[in-house]
Amino acid sequence: MRGILFLCFLTLLFCTCKPEAAQRSEAGTVPAVSEPSAELSLKPEDSHPFMWEAATVYFLLTDRFNNGKKENDLNFNRSNETGPLRGFMGGDIAGITEKIRSGYFTELGVGAIWFTPVVEQIHGDTDEGTGNSYGYHGYWAKDWTALDPNFGTFEELKTMVEAAHDKGIRIVMDVVLNHTGPVTASDPAWPEDWVRQDPTCDFSSYENTTSCTLVDNLPDIYTDRDTPVELPDALLAKWKSEGRLSTELDELQNFFQRTGYPRAPRFYIIKWLTDYVNTLGIDGFRVDTVKHADEKAWAELYEQAAYAFENWKRMYPERVLDDLPFYMVGEVYNYGASNGREFDFGDRKVDYFDYGFQALINFELKTDAQEDYELVFKKYSSLLHTKLKDKSILNYLTSHDDGAPFDPERKMAYRSANMLLLTPGAAQIYYGDETSRNLQIPGTVGDATLRSFMNWEELENQDSIQAVLAHWQKLGQFRRAHLAIGAGKHNRLSKKPYVFSRTFTSDILRDKVVIGLDLPKGQKSLSVKGFFGDGTTLYDAYSDTQAVVEKGKVMLDTPYEIALLEAVMNE
Repeated sequence: MRGILFLCFLTLLFCTCKPEAAQRSEAGTVPAVSEPSAELSLKPEDSHPFMWEAATVYFLLTDRFNNGKKENDLNFNRSNETGPLRGFMGGDIAGITEKIRSGYFTELGVGAIWFTPVVEQIHGDTDEGTGNSYGYHGYWAKDWTALDPNFGTFEELKTMVEAAHDKGIRIVMDVVLNHTGPVTASDPAWPEDWVRQDPTCDFSSYENTTSCTLVDNLPDIYTDRDTPVELPDALLAKWKSEGRLSTELDELQNFFQRTGYPRAPRFYIIKWLTDYVNTLGIDGFRVDTVKHADEKAWAELYEQAAYAFENWKRMYPERVLDDLPFYMVGEVYNYGASNGREFDFGDRKVDYFDYGFQALINFELKTDAQEDYELVFKKYSSLLHTKLKDKSILNYLTSHDDGAPFDPERKMAYRSANMLLLTPGAAQIYYGDETSRNLQIPGTVGDATLRSFMNWEELENQDSIQAVLAHWQKLGQFRRAHLAIGAGKHNRLSKKPYVFSRTFTSDILRDKVVIGLDLPKGQKSLSVKGFFGDGTTLYDAYSDTQAVVEKGKVMLDTPYEIALLEAVMNE
């Protein structure tokens, strides 16, 4: 039954309260840079309201997720031997589309997919002390105006975005503005008026974090300069050989004429990045290495991305999912939600929420997850309704470059799901969290151990992995159905057994759920007094059973240690 009557009630409530005329932004309107999305959306064939503040975001490495097109596995002579897990392995855009169409993300309750950059990477390899590496991860840009053939084609990217939107899933593109790829024998440095190549950052101050190279041999774009620069000769020659020189130059002329920006390095790249929004309807950006660039650059990036998004909506009104503005989440490395809106460099504090970001990635949950559920849930509910009111965070437990993830040995797969998907805020599933993909690969160095290929074969052949995935799916679908879990207010109803409620209220929607964790198997009594009244029929989405509230309690008899309760609405 899956609470169909309840979901239909939410759909009816949303649709009758939001007139059709409000489904589109007025022509020319660009969302204010400092304002977050606080509205709901509902794709016509999707029964679940969507908010970025409560979203479940699936993060994957494009090259490591699924190989949908083997003929693009080798390009640019990338055949040199690399360190373990330091070369391309075949994952591509077509592989992501394949899994979208199969319903994999839908069954997991995912509302948005964030994939690593797919722009053209440096062609060569480089040794950073970890063995030779290619740009398989997507963060070593060579040409922002083209896709890397190892990842796929522009048409394949367009197909992926459309396939996701058809499922009511948003697309978040990973973007890099503040650095190019390393210099190699086949990849010369960008001109010296575009990039600095020293000093290397020591992170001791604001200046020594922003006006420096992130690591050795990673040229840093002058995001803090307004001095006009010429396009690199190599890029002009490339465009000419590809038959698009005139088009690219004309577009740049139109961009700079419209915006009035000087032809400084960051503005070229902002134009190139927002082209993907303008032509494809990308819903949001995840911005890499935020604290390593002048923060004003992010406000400029958001302004142009928002403009491009609204322009795309006007050009393709039949493809528009909703009237939500463009979304931007930032990676401010080591930012923790407890710090509220500001990041402290030691000698200066910056509020990145004032520079285009609706959300920041929260590096704190992976440590908090060692604590008991109530302490964590109460903490994040409080932060999001006080210090971070009207702002958002993206929680995670494992990621692609965090060498100290929660549960690196994958011994607590069920607890990980509970902690990540039930903690207030948006949630980032890192590919393979839901299938216990190995994070400790023998012979790997550094973050490579976090980036093995998705364990599809294990999932297909091991019952234990299938059971873990089923648990993540049940929680993910319940979270997707209820904004209260990510965006609502938390309240404990009972200490033992542990039972809590979440309530979300807006002008058009009221959503409320009760969840029990670490419950006894078999018969159990859950207190819902003062939350669901006597006589209310509750549906447990985990066990697919119903029970009626009597004397402030609901009795369940299930083999599970968890209950996900929603009210069944009368017809």
